[in-house]
Amino acid sequence: MRELTPLAIAVLALLNEQPMHAYEMYQLLLARHQDRMLKLRLGSLYHTVERLAGHGLIRVTGTERAGNRPERTTYAITPAGTSALDARIRTGIEKYEYEYPLFPVVLSEAHNLEAEDAVAGLRRRVEQLQAAVEEVEAIIAEATARGVPEEYWIVADFQRAQLVSERDWLTALIERIESEDLAWSHRKNK
Repeated sequence: MRELTPLAIAVLALLNEQPMHAYEMYQLLLARHQDRMLKLRLGSLYHTVERLAGHGLIRVTGTERAGNRPERTTYAITPAGTSALDARIRTGIEKYEYEYPLFPVVLSEAHNLEAEDAVAGLRRRVEQLQAAVEEVEAIIAEATARGVPEEYWIVADFQRAQLVSERDWLTALIERIESEDLAWSHRKNK
């Protein structure tokens, strides 16, 4: 099997907690705000579950139907799944991999915009980053208030640090562009 995808890691981690069906996994991932770091679609989740089962990393433990609801198949992690999960977590923690996000590409080409347009766009991004910081801080406050041990939500603290760092760096960049400390070839007033 190829390297585990982020969604496959999340599925195996859930099944490492307890057996469950795919829709239950989906609801739990949403409740835990995992959709902030995973591209979480129900269809993709079902496909991932099928793929993991096909590779022997999870197994069917039962099927049930409640009333008029669709039949639900419950899965459990296998020993091979536990080994694969542990190995992927270890390598993911140890090894830095660049993930090719869009923002560095468009930032590197921002010089094609008028300085004022670039600043306006950057200001909107800073506002969105601030809103995201506040959202993550609310998630952290909620987890803390519920007594969830920090080891289960350290990723939220990591996300907050990333968001704050980007927000602050962009704020300084805006100031440099506006003060003309940073030369910009496209300015409307020149």
